Amino acid sequence: MKYKVSVDVSVVYECLSSFMIYVTKKWTDNLDIGPSFMQDLDQRLPEEVKSKLNEARNCPFLDFDVLYALIMLRDPHMDDQPAAFLDWLDSTPVEELYSRLITYMPVLSQDELQRVIDTYPALMRLWYHHYFQEAEHEYRLLLEEDAQEKSILLSKMEPESLVEYATGGVILDNLPVTSVILFPGVHFRPINTYCFYENLLLIQYPVDVPEDNEDDPPMVLLRMTDALAHPERLRLLRFVAHEPKTVGEIGKHLALSDERLLHHLVILRAAGLLRSHVDTTDENGRFSLRPDGAAELQMFLESYMRLT
Repeated sequence: MKYKVSVDVSVVYECLSSFMIYVTKKWTDNLDIGPSFMQDLDQRLPEEVKSKLNEARNCPFLDFDVLYALIMLRDPHMDDQPAAFLDWLDSTPVEELYSRLITYMPVLSQDELQRVIDTYPALMRLWYHHYFQEAEHEYRLLLEEDAQEKSILLSKMEPESLVEYATGGVILDNLPVTSVILFPGVHFRPINTYCFYENLLLIQYPVDVPEDNEDDPPMVLLRMTDALAHPERLRLLRFVAHEPKTVGEIGKHLALSDERLLHHLVILRAAGLLRSHVDTTDENGRFSLRPDGAAELQMFLESYMRLT
């Protein structure tokens, strides 16, 4: 199915993403920020703040799909500020918010939405005050600059090619959607996140943070060299070089446990060396070699060596 691609950008997405990582306590082993993100915040945040934020751990995980959708459907005239968004949630009748959401989340009840509105604005204000606001300006500049670049490419690339480029290898196969919205994120780098809605897919793609010292190799180059430093990962790339393979096929060919295979897949995807074929008919998806990955490795290596 053909789909239309658009690019959205808001620092509110980033505030929610950082909040989500902290309160769910997931993914950090696979993120650039690493487990130290949690450890540093647990030391810095007051006990009463941590206690309040931990209340969100007992809420349904799908609440975050609702919150991302509300950001996507935010009032276009309000300031791009987390506080403005949260004020908008508090001041807008739940019936109006529900009417915006129901097209994209038809199984959501108004009572469920009311619970989300009653729960999260206060927690996100705490998060903003005690963590996010101090780096908001830096994130905003990174996000807006990257989104501007991707917006320019909208008129120069086919939709499928732009999605693959922005996400570092996501291929959308047979998805029943007519719209794909891309938005940049920093905290979740180097992975992509997805929110599947009725007839629409919202994808967060990673934006790298510039190195503090220009003599340091860029993180994107380190991901690639690390990914290629293991024989099992090289054999995996060779196996998927000519056609997409399922997780089961890869695991059987390489005689790897599910846990070890997933570890390798995450590293290769983060390095931009694997394509991930997203298909609603296959829960685990398929993977294939990303040809642009080898070219990008040479480009980043030559750039760091100052050969170009």
